[in-house]
Amino acid sequence: MKRYYTRACNFYYGKESEILVNKNKTIPLNGNKKLSFDHVEIISRTSKKILHIKKVKSLNKLLKKQIISDLKKIRLKQKNFANLNFLKIPNIMGVLNLTPDSFSDGGKFNKNNKGLKHALKMSESGANIIDVGGESTRPGSNAINDKLEWKRIEKFIKSAKNNIPLSLDTRKSEIMEKGIKFGVKIINDISGLNYDSETVNVLKKYNIPFVVQHSQGTPENMQNKPSYENALLEIYDFFEKKLNFLKSIGIKHNNIIIDPGIGFGKNLKHNMNLISNISIFHSLGLPILVGNSKKRFIKEISGKNDTKNRIGGTVASSIYLMMQGVQILRVHDVNELIQGLKVFKKLTNQ
Repeated sequence: MKRYYTRACNFYYGKESEILVNKNKTIPLNGNKKLSFDHVEIISRTSKKILHIKKVKSLNKLLKKQIISDLKKIRLKQKNFANLNFLKIPNIMGVLNLTPDSFSDGGKFNKNNKGLKHALKMSESGANIIDVGGESTRPGSNAINDKLEWKRIEKFIKSAKNNIPLSLDTRKSEIMEKGIKFGVKIINDISGLNYDSETVNVLKKYNIPFVVQHSQGTPENMQNKPSYENALLEIYDFFEKKLNFLKSIGIKHNNIIIDPGIGFGKNLKHNMNLISNISIFHSLGLPILVGNSKKRFIKEISGKNDTKNRIGGTVASSIYLMMQGVQILRVHDVNELIQGLKVFKKLTNQ
């Protein structure tokens, strides 16, 4: 049977959305009346069709059944966890790299308690959770051993655990287990749980929330001519297969976040396809995280107007992602982003 995918589209926000939801003219995203939609795009590998939600009932029986099933997942209220509130969009995950070589902040916060001070600053500015990592996974980077990775983050985790909700950015099961024992709230594995075969056993053992990110290849080679026949649908299929696998091995909770992995084995065309169609992933029924902060796609689009911090491109893409219902944004410049979101929301009566 031909495979179809459902993308929620034509979103409404704030007071206008609440009015339309109460009149049953729109469908609330995850039970959030302040963010709703009234159209869906039905996508296959050979076709696309946008139609009003009221016209779903006129589809053929099999297709209608699938779209209605997807719509149930899209509108289902999501359970909050790890200091994240999914009725408050977006949640902010602040980035803290305690490395000498990460692409943006390598070497800035890995000495003299600078990491703790910066994490507290991001938290005070409004970050819901801080994502700390001790291994760079920028394009072209090489893996480091477990001992060095843990040495870079151990002191920070022990100092911050009682004051700041923490996410742990690691591919390694041993680092995950140590971090969990010190109270981290979320595991964020950029490899999609593929780097270390023991990872899934640790996640199952401790029943902890985690992020599944898509990446093609490894950091060493992921930007060497990444290739897809259909990046959007292939990445959707990756998540669907991974989620089915996790359920099959006994991970029963839904405290799972999906991240399409902007810049991880993707060129500009792939990244733009993912960002512009990001709302397709709502039909998986789980929160979406996007790491758009300071990424190369901003440079590639802005050309001569590129800057070192890329705050303008980060804020612009973050507002777009928020308007597509993305629940979590992973960013470096927390205060500046929240400033931009506050102004935008005020101007649009959200």
